[in-house]
Amino acid sequence: MQRSRTWLWLLLALLLLLAPGPAGRFVLDLLGGITLLLVLLPLLLGAAGFVAWQVIQRRLRTCESCGFASMEKEFCPACGSAFAAPTAGAESGEQFDVSNVTIDVQVLNEDDPSS
Repeated sequence: MQRSRTWLWLLLALLLLLAPGPAGRFVLDLLGGITLLLVLLPLLLGAAGFVAWQVIQRRLRTCESCGFASMEKEFCPACGSAFAAPTAGAESGEQFDVSNVTIDVQVLNEDDPSS
């Protein structure tokens, strides 16, 4: 029966990590880079997926007739009806001027039966 050489490889790897030479430093740098990649890669992929989802959501249009969401610009692919034209302010980035707006608030008393 052949004897396993696992201990020999583990001792060799331990000696390489503990050795102050360039080979030990290279292995430590390589392990550090792989660890950093394994930790940061899911975070980067999650951020990229979130940004992609936001871009797709902004481009989706919902049909007023059937409720189907599509990235089509003119006609709904499900029912064939025309999409409503987008408002001029939404595409040009124009904001609503709130300096001339008045909000009327009416206070209603819940205990008062006359209201």
